Amino acid sequence: MQISIITVCYNSAKTIRRTFESVLNQTFTDYEYIVVDGNSKDGTLDIIKEYEPKFNGRMRWISEPDNGIYDAMNKGIRMAQGEIIGIINSDDYYEFDALQNIAAYSDRKADVYYGMCRQLDEQGEITVIRSNHIRLKNRGMLHPACFVSRDAYDKFGLFDLQYKIAADYELLLRFFEAGAGFVPVDSILANFSSGGISDVTPYYELYKIRLQYGIISRPKYWLCIIMEFVRKKLLKR
Repeated sequence: MQISIITVCYNSAKTIRRTFESVLNQTFTDYEYIVVDGNSKDGTLDIIKEYEPKFNGRMRWISEPDNGIYDAMNKGIRMAQGEIIGIINSDDYYEFDALQNIAAYSDRKADVYYGMCRQLDEQGEITVIRSNHIRLKNRGMLHPACFVSRDAYDKFGLFDLQYKIAADYELLLRFFEAGAGFVPVDSILANFSSGGISDVTPYYELYKIRLQYGIISRPKYWLCIIMEFVRKKLLKR
């Protein structure tokens, strides 16, 4: 069974080596590694070219402009050939046995395999360890600790590009509502760094998605929007 790993990046020279090393040092080696670069200008491409031979033919990469992080992820998914697909961003990194743990659960034939994820602050200190499937409707899941089957993307679709920040939340919620099979993996799979795109307050998108899926009513939606507007005004003071 082959696993496809995707990393999307743009001007990630400061952090992407750690991501590459975490994939390179996996104990499970039947994987392909796809890097989708958004035409970086800071030396990221030099690092990609440096690491490519270290993967002994398992790395493929492209570099071209895109329409945002989720467009880049969709490109990577379309390129992927593995039965199971993981996405690890260029400021996050896997535990050395992440793929081994996913492979151990692959006989469950699930749509989504999800484990635990350390969340790190900007100094690299652990702030929390999360596994959020039970609270998916309210908070979503940290995507680096989720692995999705190729068949699930074929059945339920890719990331919805109308969402610029919270498309991963919408995708997993869409899968959940469509009856996809979710299987928990009892291991820490990834480390998620604070300060990335997901830290840009996505409240408006989250409320829109929750309204779309009937999690909140339209009056509550507008109440949340007003409260968020007031909160931002107060913060500016």
